[in-house]
Amino acid sequence: MSNHKALNMFGRSGNPALKADTFSQSARGTSSSGGIQSMASGTMTLQGTVNKTGILLALVVLSATYTWNLFFDSGDAGAVMPLAIGGAIVGFIFALITIFKKQWAGTTAPIYALAEGLFLGAISAIFEAQYPGIVIQAVGLTLGTLASLLFLYKTGIVKPTENFRLMVTSATMGIGLLYLVSMLMNMFGSGGVGFIHSNGLFGIGFSLFVVAIAALNLVLDFDFIEQGSEMGAPKYMEWFGAFSLMVTLIWLYLEMLRLLAKLRSR
Repeated sequence: MSNHKALNMFGRSGNPALKADTFSQSARGTSSSGGIQSMASGTMTLQGTVNKTGILLALVVLSATYTWNLFFDSGDAGAVMPLAIGGAIVGFIFALITIFKKQWAGTTAPIYALAEGLFLGAISAIFEAQYPGIVIQAVGLTLGTLASLLFLYKTGIVKPTENFRLMVTSATMGIGLLYLVSMLMNMFGSGGVGFIHSNGLFGIGFSLFVVAIAALNLVLDFDFIEQGSEMGAPKYMEWFGAFSLMVTLIWLYLEMLRLLAKLRSR
């Protein structure tokens, strides 16, 4: 199970970085620190969060390009796997730091993005070598899903009601638990949960379900970020909100890769 999936096991939004009281606590913290300090530091805005999301995305692409080129230059997965594993571990550590120290997000979120880029570049290159063209398909589907859900959210077609939140969060936690069980089974040599990796109809259906749940987490992320802007959360929460979106986007991209690989292998 990747660190993004593990992280998505927690939190009311399905994204652990965005708990129900995340922004309200930050807003209270800003208010209690005094009006002058609040005016000096500024408050969170949607545009600011979008800009910082773009920065994190660029950092992911930058470091992913390095491990991508390294793989295709060497033609050896062993040349990039230490960087991929190291990136995943460092990314996981800095994701946890960001979640628990939100005010550090301006520093920790970019480090998370760079580390995850190393992991994504290596994994993407390995998939691309096996299934040419799969990466551009996965990227296109991920960005298309992001744009589509943002449109559905802004037009009110999809609304994050309490029942919607409960359904998505429960499903996310269930998926996370299943991946964890499979990982533990693999560690003890029992082969894991077979259908997770199967390219049969059941395995493909499972991947479609996981992709759908990952995508729906984006809706909850949009809603929490919008709430933060409306409540006047402190400026550093723009970085935190951007980080939270990246966690979900990376998870969604990896699940798109897995689904497309299953379809291509049939």
